[in-house]
Amino acid sequence: MSRYDKLIARLLQGDADTNMAFDDLCDLLQRLGFEMRTRGSHHIFRKSGIEERINLQRDGDKAKAYQVRQIRSIILKYNLKGVK
Repeated sequence: MSRYDKLIARLLQGDADTNMAFDDLCDLLQRLGFEMRTRGSHHIFRKSGIEERINLQRDGDKAKAYQVRQIRSIILKYNLKGVK
C-alpha cells in the first residue's frame, strides 16, 4: 500500500482530522488531479468536473480540522479514492 493510499484511508476513517499534515494533504490533492493556486496564506484547489473549490490554510504544520472534513466529503461525493 502506497503512502498516498494510507493517507486516503486515514482521511476517510475520520479519526485524525486534527492531526493531518498540511503538506501531505496538498500533495494528495494534486495527485488526485486538483490544480493548486496560492494566494497569500490560502491554497486553493480546483478540478474540472468538481463543483466545489477547496481552500486550505495552515494551522502550524497541520491542516485545519474543518478543512480536512471538507476534503473527506468531496472525496466521498465524487468517489476520488484512486490516486494517479
